Amino acid sequence: MPLSPLAATLLLLRLPEFGVAGYWQLLSQLECPSQLINSPPADLGSFLKPAAAEMLKNYLSNPDRSEPGCRLAADLSYLESQPGLYCLHYDDPLYPRLLREIPRPPPLLFVRGEPASLSLPQLAIVGSRNPSGGGAENAERFAHYMAERGFAITSGLALGIDAAAHRGALRANGKTIAVMGTGIDLIYPSRHRSLAQEIIDSGGALVSEFPLGTASHACNFPQRNRIISGLSGGTLVVEAAVQSGSLITASYALQHDREVFAIPGSIHNPLARGCHQLIRQGATLVETAQDIVDQLAGLLSYKRQEIKQPLSQTDFFALNEQPQPSITQDVITLDDPEKQLLQALGYDPLPVDLLAERTGLDIGSLSAQLIGLEIKGLVQQVGASYVRTGAVELVS
Repeated sequence: MPLSPLAATLLLLRLPEFGVAGYWQLLSQLECPSQLINSPPADLGSFLKPAAAEMLKNYLSNPDRSEPGCRLAADLSYLESQPGLYCLHYDDPLYPRLLREIPRPPPLLFVRGEPASLSLPQLAIVGSRNPSGGGAENAERFAHYMAERGFAITSGLALGIDAAAHRGALRANGKTIAVMGTGIDLIYPSRHRSLAQEIIDSGGALVSEFPLGTASHACNFPQRNRIISGLSGGTLVVEAAVQSGSLITASYALQHDREVFAIPGSIHNPLARGCHQLIRQGATLVETAQDIVDQLAGLLSYKRQEIKQPLSQTDFFALNEQPQPSITQDVITLDDPEKQLLQALGYDPLPVDLLAERTGLDIGSLSAQLIGLEIKGLVQQVGASYVRTGAVELVS
């Protein structure tokens, strides 16, 4: 029985030394994947590397009992048995248009959840797996603000900034999309199983291009990052070291002609250096989430027209009639000594003894005030130093 385009692609992508690059190179020579499978075995070497050609020959000689035939049958059986699991071929109408535009897009997308969410206007939010308290807070608040204004938040389900971004969107009752570096049937890290289920339950989606059963390997994540960028109209880097996966995502965004945003930080924070590098290279420096909304408003408008969905009262265009507050600001009441202490602390980590010199306070009084600010969520202790956790608007 001839294989469907989906089944043929599933079979080919499991061949050794083939992958996405091999798939698109093949389609530059043939009309469809099925054409290769229907070719005489002697001709396979013209299109495939030896190991891949040999495995496909094994399949053609015994489709039902060969190793690739058994794996194909298992893949198809799993897909049919899982409600809410979709496998979108590149030609599927639900395959997201923006992702189609990148070089060598995934031939298949495994989607658990709502596949239509992949075509929503999206902002990717990425950053360190070990962020500062302020970095995680910024990621969550920016995601919350953007989700309230009609953007789906796309990230990688990793620890740190990724998880904070997903949770920010969920807290706003928005949509969020997790692009995975494993097969769709494996959640990594495992501690994010409940977060993954929340994403699905909220109308978002988990997405993977990797075959079922693919475990977590370091080489998968740069490949995963190009999908995060490809789905999104822009990428926000919150905190990142100079050598990091987040900068790989930003690099893909630039290659895909998408917007790149970066939040600046302290010159003493190593996790700010990646953002500063991006800004020097032309990324947009952002201080509030409204900066991003203003720049991506055209994408939101286009998407609304594309899906012919009327604007709700909470959309950006309804809210744009009046200025929006900074997403990174809370209003907290402080007394004068607390304000003076925050001013003396500044925005860089500062040891307690140096802070005592700046303020003229004894260590006991200073420690008591710092504990009070820590309870209010305005500072946090990092080793022997204290640092602000984020920008606040202070009122008397």
